[in-house]
Amino acid sequence: MVMKSICEKIASAKCSSKSSTETLDNNQGPACSQAGSIDSKFPKASLWSSFFSSAFTVFETYSESSASEKKAVHSRHSGWAAAVRKVVTVGSMRRFHERVLGSSRTDISASDGDIWLLGVCHRISQHESSGNGDTSNGFAAFEQDFRSKILMTYRKGFDSIGDSKYTSDVSWGCMIRSSQMLVAQALLFHKLGRSWRKPLQKPLDQEYLNILRLFGDSEASPFSIHNLLHAGKSYGLAVGSWVGPYAMCHTWEVLARSLRDANDHEEQPIPMAIYVVSGDEDGERGGAPVVCIEDAIKCCSEFSRGNVEWTPLLLLVPLVLGLDKINPRYIPLLHSTFTFPQSLGILGGKPGASTYIIGVQNEKAFYLDPHDVQQVVNINGDNQEVNTSSYHCNCIRHIPLESIDPSLAIGFYCRDKDDFNDFCSRASKLVEESNGAPLFTVALSRRSLRQVSGDDASVESGRFYDDAAATGMEPVNEAGGCANEDDWQLL
Repeated sequence: MVMKSICEKIASAKCSSKSSTETLDNNQGPACSQAGSIDSKFPKASLWSSFFSSAFTVFETYSESSASEKKAVHSRHSGWAAAVRKVVTVGSMRRFHERVLGSSRTDISASDGDIWLLGVCHRISQHESSGNGDTSNGFAAFEQDFRSKILMTYRKGFDSIGDSKYTSDVSWGCMIRSSQMLVAQALLFHKLGRSWRKPLQKPLDQEYLNILRLFGDSEASPFSIHNLLHAGKSYGLAVGSWVGPYAMCHTWEVLARSLRDANDHEEQPIPMAIYVVSGDEDGERGGAPVVCIEDAIKCCSEFSRGNVEWTPLLLLVPLVLGLDKINPRYIPLLHSTFTFPQSLGILGGKPGASTYIIGVQNEKAFYLDPHDVQQVVNINGDNQEVNTSSYHCNCIRHIPLESIDPSLAIGFYCRDKDDFNDFCSRASKLVEESNGAPLFTVALSRRSLRQVSGDDASVESGRFYDDAAATGMEPVNEAGGCANEDDWQLL
């Protein structure tokens, strides 16, 4: 009876996950999930693991019931165990993620306003002066833009990581995958421009394929999960463990530095300096992080080994904007960051599920989801006919912006010094609109900030504020968190 009951449950689960399984077998992009309305917290991943562990234990106990039946039962056990593993890594993993992240809706209404997608406005609002044709064209442009963004998901079947036996990052690598997506967009913008769209027909752009190859799932690929784990050891990254956005941002900083040192006289895999923005004492005491112009110049100079003052710059801003949920005062500011031409989106999600948020429409946050499990794809050589569909998403999902986890990181890409100046100007205006609770501030130097703190003076230079009080910094307790909190529990 026990075996029959469990088998019926597994068979039912297999049927419900059939479409996802077929998608994976065909090596296509993730299917569009239709989730329920559940939006409550779910037990820890360890409980989920315990459930399936106990299920396997039932099989194993049954298989030892009698010597005469051992051979037949072993055969059945192997078949059903394989079925369980398939359900866990495909359909059930998706449904479990939906329970944690909440309902992933795909409905988009023109009445909800225009959509901002990484600094580009797609006008789909219905106005009296424009007909449905304009709205339809705007939505089509948004869809094409969304589908051109690079998707990184759980992969299975890659070479084992280090000395471990892990050949998949299912259930623990979503923050790493989310960060890969953000950096991949930065490389796309740098190499091909913001207006680039994935071609509908082959051959594909060689630069585009070169970018994908950097993120392959092996030690040979500079930005693989293998190399990120190695670079992030000092920040707590380990195979099979969860990681927060603060540690993830600094891991990219470490990896970029090590790659620069290893390729002293060669073209750098990442052609831009990485600047992790933090508060006083590297963010250890919280407070609004400070974009320090002096630090940005230093990062660029170190990247170019003193040859030039300015290089392309990737800014990563880890934040904690509350305790259990985001303080509502920060929601409009987060929304505004997507209007920056330099926007690279947000590493964020709900507690238990990291995603990569790339756009907003009023209260909606559009995201790319790393939780689909796909087979490893090898992109080698100059084959411009390779299938890259698993690196893009045709399903447009969104969640309420107010529901994302308060521990997150924002990314920006500045192509040159003028672009950085424009970013600083926009950031300073955003500070003025923050009502005393900015996401981050802008200063000329840390020395001047210390002087302001000691002299209780206020200084403003050009467009960039050089005073904590002038930029609206406030005590961290009122902001609802501490910048070194890293309490993500990711799947």
